[in-house]
Amino acid sequence: MSVIHADVLGAGEAVVLIHGWGMHSGIWLDFARTLAVTHQVICLDLPGHGLSLPLLNASLSQQTQDLLASIPVEKFSVVGWSLGGLLAIEMANSAPERVKSLVLLASNPCFVTQGYWPGVKREVLDSFARQLQADPQQTLMRFMALQVNGLSNAKMRLQQIKQAVLSRPAADLASLEQGLNTLKQEDMRKILANISCPVSAILAGRDTLVPISLQNALPDTRKDIKIKVLPDAGHMPFLTHAEVLLDSLRECL
Repeated sequence: MSVIHADVLGAGEAVVLIHGWGMHSGIWLDFARTLAVTHQVICLDLPGHGLSLPLLNASLSQQTQDLLASIPVEKFSVVGWSLGGLLAIEMANSAPERVKSLVLLASNPCFVTQGYWPGVKREVLDSFARQLQADPQQTLMRFMALQVNGLSNAKMRLQQIKQAVLSRPAADLASLEQGLNTLKQEDMRKILANISCPVSAILAGRDTLVPISLQNALPDTRKDIKIKVLPDAGHMPFLTHAEVLLDSLRECL
């Protein structure tokens, strides 16, 4: 039995969805059901998140191999949201014969600010790591609140996120720590530049975790990258701006 849990919806050309840190695929099942009207959608729970078993001390490459082994089709497009974007990049890099196209959704090939490269300050992620040790549940709540900060109906959106997160088991502490370390340490820019399949990035104008200025930096890494911007959305556009995201995503697949 695979250690990775997968939900499979619909029929047609396959699209794999990989969620972000501290979440699970239940966070975007409503969005996946809508996308499944035109595609076969495969939603994966990352190791130690939701219904997937932990893979402790596993490298990004090892985690990706387990994700690949759980995908029941040979050829697919992959959409990586937030942290999931790093695994999606590695997936396209390590299995180019299987990945038709790559979409980075509110994601960054290098999450930590590096010189001119826009990202999150390392001390912000260090702060999350310290708080995680002291109070994992409260840290996750703060992280969820950050993702709707500045959006209209933020309280309603936060409640929607909480309900979705509580629909499956919480991520274990070791997997959360491992995910934060991945966000802090991985720089996938050179790998992204050499991926053979078409690459797109969908960014959000009000994203507090992935700066919109990334749209100007990404072409320095890969000139042929297709970039789409959802100006009024935050870090979770599949919850707050699902219809416009679907239109953009279908253009990238």
